[in-house]
Amino acid sequence: MTIKRRDFLKKAGVGAGAAALGACSSDGGGGSVSAEGVSGPRVNWRLTGSFGPGADILYGAGERLAERVSEMTGGNFNIRVYAAGEIVPPLQVMDGVMQGTVQCGISPGYYYTGKHPALAFDAAVPFGLNCRQQISWLYHGGGLDLLNNIYADFGLITFPVSSTGGQMGGGFREPINSLADIQGLRMRIPGMGGEIMTRLGVTVQVLAGAEIYPALERGAIDATEWVGPHDDLKSGFHQVAKNYYYPGWWEPGVTMSLLTNQAAYDELPAAYQAILRTACGETISSTLASYDAANPAALNVLTSEHGVIVREYPNEIMEAAWTESMDFLEEQAAGDAVTNEVYQSWKAFRDMSFPYAAGNELSYAQFAFPRVGNPIG
Repeated sequence: MTIKRRDFLKKAGVGAGAAALGACSSDGGGGSVSAEGVSGPRVNWRLTGSFGPGADILYGAGERLAERVSEMTGGNFNIRVYAAGEIVPPLQVMDGVMQGTVQCGISPGYYYTGKHPALAFDAAVPFGLNCRQQISWLYHGGGLDLLNNIYADFGLITFPVSSTGGQMGGGFREPINSLADIQGLRMRIPGMGGEIMTRLGVTVQVLAGAEIYPALERGAIDATEWVGPHDDLKSGFHQVAKNYYYPGWWEPGVTMSLLTNQAAYDELPAAYQAILRTACGETISSTLASYDAANPAALNVLTSEHGVIVREYPNEIMEAAWTESMDFLEEQAAGDAVTNEVYQSWKAFRDMSFPYAAGNELSYAQFAFPRVGNPIG
């Protein structure tokens, strides 16, 4: 099933349609329940995710989604939220949804590049689009349709549901001043970012969120990336890794998806489907705004109270990472026709968006932002 991009916005006002719902029910219940303009079946879903309550904004996206769906259906469509690992391992959310263990789950597509390499574009790729550009490409550049063609092969449909905005570049035990300093360095970093770091000489590990701090503490890894100041502060990485780098060039605008079981989605009344999509749109706006509000304050706490030193990646590393990233993306596209189709769409959108942002937004940022305060750190 293909979701038309504009339906997401056009169907925000679903009150009239909700009044005419039929009596089908995903939980086998028989009757319809009425509440304030909504008449429809009782539906009970389960939602899992790759994040626990410690990552309160990312985990909270599921809670907000469930709350809004319940509100907009008069309490008839209920989604029970489970933390990472409660019923599905955090890096196997897609499998849990495919198998029907849960009806939906929130997770970034780059965790599942082993199933299809193009799924990285559902979340973020190195030196890719920022959060606004990513959402724009998904909804108005054809990206979501292309990705859902891939997810359909796994019995899924997906909707963007949360965004972290631009991420930081990770915490390191020791400063890194050159490419030589990262040779053999053990770093937790998933997705395409991990592929590029491997090419640069890093020994990459992929760990779920709850596993990162213990690995740092016992010396199993030398560095880690996670999200940004808010989540990194809560996770305590600064207690071991005091050198905090930017930019997070491999995740400049990460989108999390609501991976949804296609059969379960198809069983929903049309108004419930529209409500679910609308709630996803509200939730992605809310999470992005939450991060924009929380990250500056958290960074101030890290530097002023915990002795964290914020550092910029050396230009030598940035240049090498750019070269390896562009080569890697081209190689991935050349090796698979479907990946190439997604890549060409994404690349065309990037090539249009970057020059505009570099002229208009970058010039404003470079002029105005430093006048209020020094760059981070």
